[in-house]
Amino acid sequence: MHLPAENGAITHTAFALFAEALTLQRQAYHANPVPGYQQRIADLTALAALISDNEAALVEAVNADYGSRCRFETRFSEILMVLEDISRTKKQLKKWLKPQRRHIDPLLFPTSGCKVLPQPLGVVGVIVPWNFPIMLAFSPLVAIFAAGNRAMVKMSENSGQLAQLLIKLAPKYFAPDKLQFFSDNNGSGPAFSAQPFDHLFFTGSAQTGKAVMASAAKNLTPVTLELGGKSPAVVAPDFPLHKAADRILWAKAFNAGQICTNVDYLFLPHGSEQAFTGLALKLVAQRYPDINHNDYTAIIDQHAYQRLQHTLDDAIAKGATAVNLMPGQTTAPGLRKFPLTLLFNVTDDMLVMQREIFGPLLPVKTYRDKTEVVNYINARPRPLAFYPFSHDKALQQFYLEQVMSGGVTVNHAILHVGQHDLPFGGIGSSGMGHYHGYEGFLTFSKLRPVFYQGAFNSVSMLLPPYGKLATKLTDWLIRLKGRG
Repeated sequence: MHLPAENGAITHTAFALFAEALTLQRQAYHANPVPGYQQRIADLTALAALISDNEAALVEAVNADYGSRCRFETRFSEILMVLEDISRTKKQLKKWLKPQRRHIDPLLFPTSGCKVLPQPLGVVGVIVPWNFPIMLAFSPLVAIFAAGNRAMVKMSENSGQLAQLLIKLAPKYFAPDKLQFFSDNNGSGPAFSAQPFDHLFFTGSAQTGKAVMASAAKNLTPVTLELGGKSPAVVAPDFPLHKAADRILWAKAFNAGQICTNVDYLFLPHGSEQAFTGLALKLVAQRYPDINHNDYTAIIDQHAYQRLQHTLDDAIAKGATAVNLMPGQTTAPGLRKFPLTLLFNVTDDMLVMQREIFGPLLPVKTYRDKTEVVNYINARPRPLAFYPFSHDKALQQFYLEQVMSGGVTVNHAILHVGQHDLPFGGIGSSGMGHYHGYEGFLTFSKLRPVFYQGAFNSVSMLLPPYGKLATKLTDWLIRLKGRG
């Protein structure tokens, strides 16, 4: 077991705490390695009850961690999404659990058979970010429990109130050998990722993801990494600009832009900048007449707020034109409300075009030809999401074939994430592996291949010393298979 030396006694204490919990859960796994259908349904039902029974407290805890988090957005994008995921999973689980019959060559292995059995991995570690802490803790748990596993969940250091609440609530619904939550005390993440889990699931930045993967590699622990990056949107000339503005700004304002799949930069047809700006100003004024209202979420902490301000200042200093979409509004002291802002004339030497924004800044680039868009995106790391806006089916297909990303929403933004029958995951620097729905069940299952020897053992005809019969049979089979 790899024991990290950094961070001194605090890390060693955290490591011991996590190791003790893992030992408890692994012992329980060995005592019951393949829970039945009814047990898995009971676990999913308990997960739903934990959320439903304590909805108000969960929403308030997230609000407290943010300082001001839109309660509707928490209920809609976290509470509702997870409960819907649980409901759908329970309806599909019996089908997912069925052994899969696989083809066998009757000439080589007559009377024998092959099956694939989906079986639990064991104990799964989950590392949760702060931006959607309920959904990004519980959505993996839905798939983990459906697959019959046990789980240890480490919350973000920015989710202290929620973490303490979940630590208090979880024992009322689950035994500690099934599920435990942990807060992040003084940077205990390295001690968590160093545990020899049967699988480690991480959601967060690419930089931290690299460290998590490196730590897991010391134990040969397989990982699923859900990262981020710069997800682009492109509006085609045929698509109504007012609809594009309506949908893109909805996404950019949701959670104040603190979403890994958010529109990170936008391509507009050359010459449409002024019209888009006018539409944007009107839409934002209608939706957010008061920046201090709870409908508009705060930036998570002062460090993140200062990072966004520095990013904006850097862009302006290097020649970008900034358009504050909330003009004349003043943020109340201590609320950390950052105004939605468009940035035109952006260049690649600006910070805003070099790293994931994770906030309400929207750089806008213009183009004259679709190949400009494709070439620009493909010259950079593959994004987690891509958002083409066009009613032209041929153009849609062009972008789908020419631009690779983790996922796609056509003619809107973000919505593919909420489709529970679609797998979610990145590619390249935006992540690896999938979850949600059946793909989540597969991620946390071992698809165990099993060969059942039948009454007739064909291998007995091919034993050494190899004589004429073995040679003739092999020659005949090679000729037969060679003809297709």
